[in-house]
Amino acid sequence: MERQRLDSKLRLIQDADLNGKVVLVRFDHNVVKEGEIKDPYRIDRTFGTLYNIVERGGRPILMTHIGRPKDKKTGEIRCKAGESIEPIIEYLSHKLHIRFHVPQFDIDPKLGIIGVDTSINLAIKELKERRIGGIYLPNTRWFQGEEINGKARENFALQLAGLADIFINDAFGSWQPHASTYDIAKLLPSYAGFLMQQEIVNLHSVLNPERPFIAVVAGSKYDTKIKPLYAIYDKVDKLILGGVIYNTFLCAKYGISIAGVSESDIEAAKDLVDKDSKKQKIIELPYIVESDTLEGRVEGKYRTISIRDFKPGNKYNYILDIDPRSFEDKSVYDNLSNAKTIFVNAVMGFTPHFSAGSAALDNTIDHNRTALKMYGGGDTLQEFKNLCPGLYLSVLDNNQYYFFTGGGTVLTAIEQGSPYGLKPVQALMGQ
Repeated sequence: MERQRLDSKLRLIQDADLNGKVVLVRFDHNVVKEGEIKDPYRIDRTFGTLYNIVERGGRPILMTHIGRPKDKKTGEIRCKAGESIEPIIEYLSHKLHIRFHVPQFDIDPKLGIIGVDTSINLAIKELKERRIGGIYLPNTRWFQGEEINGKARENFALQLAGLADIFINDAFGSWQPHASTYDIAKLLPSYAGFLMQQEIVNLHSVLNPERPFIAVVAGSKYDTKIKPLYAIYDKVDKLILGGVIYNTFLCAKYGISIAGVSESDIEAAKDLVDKDSKKQKIIELPYIVESDTLEGRVEGKYRTISIRDFKPGNKYNYILDIDPRSFEDKSVYDNLSNAKTIFVNAVMGFTPHFSAGSAALDNTIDHNRTALKMYGGGDTLQEFKNLCPGLYLSVLDNNQYYFFTGGGTVLTAIEQGSPYGLKPVQALMGQ
């Protein structure tokens, strides 16, 4: 690990005394959807930290969040089977041949799990005596005190601290300051795990890139990406947009309307259009795919159109993908080929039916054999793996590629200009 590229105040797992200690470790194993693991990559990336804890005599208690069980409108927490940690336990047990104990706590139908009760004490005793390999707590977002403020949160953090001697945070993708990522670090001796360290080190290459630096950013909503989009725009030499973000930009620039793009977003995007009229950083993808329906790739109901045919007042149906020919365009191809750093946080099309744009993007980027290519975000990585499985497997251990485990965390760090502004990271620095 490159310590010289980490802030000296960041406390590291390699400096912790783990021997004989119960170690509470927060991972980002948020890979379960509807009761199935879609891609175990984020779990696999934490094996180094887990192995190090055990090899050095630590006894691990694991925890992660899964999904969004809390209803934002009512505040109710719904503990659904499809968002349980059971698939993670099955995967870990199969991979590591370790027996994990999962505590069973009472669940309130509206409040979720009220707290950690004393029923866990026997399991901790068995953990210390090595009769079980580890304890894995239920989904942290099932606990009433995880996300809210007040006494319930204070109690939950204290209950977590009462389980262990040391806290390790290896959940780079969980950047929000919740009880299990932030509060707990103020109650126990706390350290950054190896994955957390590696992600921070690699963020350095995004925040201080070798140039030319190109970013590819897409999203299903424009308004939620405005701040990080502007931060990325200021940092890059060139920017490629996809998804609804690109559709919104096209509407604002060319005075057209596209189904599904709101007037308020178009109005907001005019600032970016004005900004780019002066700096000329956005590389436009000339060929896009229009569909009459969102129901899928229905024969006769989709077509490729060119942005060069746009005229003010034109109206279009849903734009659901980038035609692969866009990446053969000389300006697009040359910019991607000549870049020294490429950061991708983008799914270019409306999946699963419109995916040709993402596949073409990934393959075009791979033609650049000298650039550092960095991918951020679970959806981005999942599409890469699904659409280009051979390429994905061939570059997993290629030092010219790096796959971040949390795209939202990377965007937040870019927006703030540093990973050390993230609250859970600050807590590991004694702040």
